[in-house]
Amino acid sequence: MLMHPESIQNELLETLVGCYEQDPSQFVTLPKQTVDSSVAREAVSELRNEGIVEEQVRGVIRLTPRGYSVYRSKHLISA
Repeated sequence: MLMHPESIQNELLETLVGCYEQDPSQFVTLPKQTVDSSVAREAVSELRNEGIVEEQVRGVIRLTPRGYSVYRSKHLISA
């Protein structure tokens, strides 16, 4: 199945938002399959470069306060 960076980003963001709402300081460890995927690495890299996520080490990420704010504002507008 072909995955697109945008769909991977959306899935990651939904997961990270849920974790952020429970504990903003919590990092999430991505599954090995995701870490090994070049498309997923590209998606994480783009989110990191935009300041949406912070990466502790490769495959261990969390949403930044800015990322949460951007996500919420986009979803409140489209809701």
